[in-house]
Amino acid sequence: MRALLVVNPAATTTSERGRDVLVRALRSEVDLKVEYTRRRGHAADLARDAARDGLDLVVTLGGDGTVNEVINGLLRAGPGPSVPALAVVPGGSTNVFARALGLPKDWTEGTAVILEALAAGRVRTISLGRADERYFTFCAGFGLDAEVVRKVERARLRGRVSSPALYVRSTVSQFFLDTDRKSPTIILEQPGEEPEPGFATVIVQNTAPWTYLWGRPVNCCPEASFDTGLDLLGIRQLGVPTTARTVTQILSRHPKPHGRNVLSLHDVAEFTLRAGRPLAFQVDGDYLGERTKVMFSAVPEALRVFC
Repeated sequence: MRALLVVNPAATTTSERGRDVLVRALRSEVDLKVEYTRRRGHAADLARDAARDGLDLVVTLGGDGTVNEVINGLLRAGPGPSVPALAVVPGGSTNVFARALGLPKDWTEGTAVILEALAAGRVRTISLGRADERYFTFCAGFGLDAEVVRKVERARLRGRVSSPALYVRSTVSQFFLDTDRKSPTIILEQPGEEPEPGFATVIVQNTAPWTYLWGRPVNCCPEASFDTGLDLLGIRQLGVPTTARTVTQILSRHPKPHGRNVLSLHDVAEFTLRAGRPLAFQVDGDYLGERTKVMFSAVPEALRVFC
C-alpha cells in the first residue's frame, strides 16, 4: 500500500521525536512518503497530488483544519472509487473529527488504532457535507459561531494559544460587543418548501459532536451522523434570555434544543442559506470570510476512512 503522511509541523500534541516514532510505525505497514505543510492550503495541494498519483492512503498528523484541507484536496475532482482512503492521527488541540470517528484523543493511542485498522483492512465509508465548493467533516456555521471562529483566528495570529478559555472569552465578547443581534437576516430555503426567514445564526452538523469544551462534547444537533444527511440548528433571536435558554439546553445534554426560538432539522439532503447582509462563514472551525449565500448538500458515501 502506497501512502502519504501529511504533517502539520505546528501540531500541538506531538514533538519531532514523536513524529519520528509515528513515521517508523507507519512504515511497518505501508510504503510511506512524508510531507510537511508550509502554508495554508498546502495540505490540500499535497492531497490532490496524492490522488492524481494513484496513492492508496493519505494519513494526516494535525488538527481539524489539516484534515479539512486534505479532504478537499482528495476530492478536488469529486468522490469516486479511485480516491485514496484517509487515516487521521489526532495532533491538534481539539480533534473533533478524529474523536467523532471513535479515535482516542492521544496521538499515540490513535496511531495504534490506525495501525490495527490497516493490518485488518478495517475501513469505514462516511458521508461528508458540502458548503458551496468546500467539503466539511463535522460542522459549518453561518453567523455568530463563525464570527467567534474569526475572532479566535485573529487572536492566534497575535500569539494567543488556542484553548477552550479563549473560545469562551471570544464568544462572550463577540455576543455582547460585536454581533448585530437586533436584525435576524438569514433565510432558509429548501427544495419544494416555502422560504423560512428570520434566523440570526445557523449551525450545520454532519456528525456529532459539534465541538468539545474542556473535553466535554457539545451538541447542537445530537442526532447528526456520518451515515445520514445534514442536521441544522437555526436560532431566530439572539436576545440574552432566549439565547441563554438555548445554550443551557445544549450544555445540559438535552435531547436537542427546542422552543419557539429554534428550528432543528435532521437528515436533510440540501438547502440554501441567504442573508440580507454579508455574514461570517466557517467550516470545520476554519473561517472562510463573509457570504450572503451558502448552498449546502450532503454527500453520501464520500470517503473511506481507516479507523
